[in-house]
Amino acid sequence: MSTTGITETTQYLSFKLGEELFAVDVAKVREILDVIAITKVPQTPDYMRGVINLRGSVVPVMDMRQKFGLPPTERTVNTCIIVMEINHDGETMVLGSLADSVQEVLELGPEQIEPAPKIGIRLRTDFIKGMGKVNDQFIIILDIDQLFTMDELTTIAEELPETVHE
Repeated sequence: MSTTGITETTQYLSFKLGEELFAVDVAKVREILDVIAITKVPQTPDYMRGVINLRGSVVPVMDMRQKFGLPPTERTVNTCIIVMEINHDGETMVLGSLADSVQEVLELGPEQIEPAPKIGIRLRTDFIKGMGKVNDQFIIILDIDQLFTMDELTTIAEELPETVHE
């Protein structure tokens, strides 16, 4: 078993936030959308940009740049929403994440992935599955299930109605 806990070749969707390259397991990705109208929900965290109507379902949209302490995402022709399924304590939630651009689907084996860096005891890195290496470039592989705490997911879920009527 590798030190990252990744034991087999996996496909990852890579995307950019600023100048950094990130990736998530393609099994977590439902679809990729052009940016559509996002309705702001009052009294939610700054990184929650609002909600979208996805075929009658309310889907919260997060700004990963803000979640990571970067400036908010600015809309360009490449900006998109990656719709993903997050599993936390047996519950599945669908979330959208703003990305500056989607790059490609990569296939990475365990030998191409280094463990997440240890940055200190006060900084959370449990949401980083590992650091992929492709052509001398690092790709931060996210464990999307660990990115949001249960408190954050509960807060988001409580603010949302079940469906939107078109």
